[in-house]
Amino acid sequence: MKASAFLYPWDVTGDPAAPGLVAGLGVSRVTLASAYHSTRALTPRHPRHRVVTAEHAAVLYPPDAARWEGREPRPAEAGDWAPGDAWGEAADALARAGLEVSTWVVLAHNSLLGARLPHTSVVNAYGDRYPWAPCIAQPATRAYLTDLAAEAAVRPGARGTELESLGWYGLAHLHAHDKTGGVALGDAGQYLMSLCFCPDCRAGYGGRGLDADELAAAVRAALEPVWRGTAPSDGGWPGVGKLLGEETANATRVWRDETGRTLQEAAVAAVRAAAPAGFEVLLHADPVSYHCGANAGVDPAHILSVADGVVVPCTGGAGLLTPFAEQARPDTVLAANLTVVSGMGGSPHTLAADASRAAALGATELRLYHAGLASDTDLAAVREALGGG
Repeated sequence: MKASAFLYPWDVTGDPAAPGLVAGLGVSRVTLASAYHSTRALTPRHPRHRVVTAEHAAVLYPPDAARWEGREPRPAEAGDWAPGDAWGEAADALARAGLEVSTWVVLAHNSLLGARLPHTSVVNAYGDRYPWAPCIAQPATRAYLTDLAAEAAVRPGARGTELESLGWYGLAHLHAHDKTGGVALGDAGQYLMSLCFCPDCRAGYGGRGLDADELAAAVRAALEPVWRGTAPSDGGWPGVGKLLGEETANATRVWRDETGRTLQEAAVAAVRAAAPAGFEVLLHADPVSYHCGANAGVDPAHILSVADGVVVPCTGGAGLLTPFAEQARPDTVLAANLTVVSGMGGSPHTLAADASRAAALGATELRLYHAGLASDTDLAAVREALGGG
């Protein structure tokens, strides 16, 4: 299967050996970050550094000043971790090594936005704000994400794009020195703690026949035995209905599903309008529409009618591919995303077997997370599995 490796621009710039090393793995493409959230990343082979600290969410190229003049929200430029046109410089080096390059665009995951413009954040039923999670129901935020998707996706030389976190973000996020594991929240608890109560969402619930104050009180009441440890919060969507009541739960999901779908439609349309013919648009996706996070919860039939395909998390098992495979067309891209960094829970030494299992469930391509973070030993295993040079 065709394989692509994820990279950051700082994995390539300043390291003349990096493009050849990646090309020698046996991949044909690199998925190169063009807009990314804050992170601290190892660079195990770089001749100038070993740790890169990206202090805030940023675009990794010069943003179009005319597009963003006078607007809020607007993208922030990177600091010294990715100065200037870091994406373009890295993409050129990779292309000279014979690799195709796609953009990797992180959208509704941005702690800097929450710090600068607190009103843009998801607010839970207790009034707690999630600064890493922009509320995708807010019109100004939707316009920002749609325009950012188009600009960050369609960079010079890119053959396609992968849009990450194009949907709801919620509680489940590894924040700095995270201390949220004291109470085990299952699917149902995560959903309730991810419901947003900003003014736009409150109005949205009202349009579905719910009183927002009563809904927030119902969420708090439903979670009280969970905090005490006397009731579980698992059971998937039936568990949400059990905690909140089926009618109320379904009304919240109608609002959130519609909000996510229309944003995804708008963002993909904006990318297509800006892109050349044949430009491939994929979403990082989860086939359960109420799930939140980097792999946005989607309806498989809907998203495959909008985008060219999806990138699906498959580390630990490829079962999430099946709902997408059931809706796929002959030309649909179903990319199995496999972690190949041992220190991050990946299994590079079982890559061939994992890829085979993913193919049996419908995968047409592989994504390897993450060539820049992996050790030499991990990369050697990838090279062997893919038959690289």
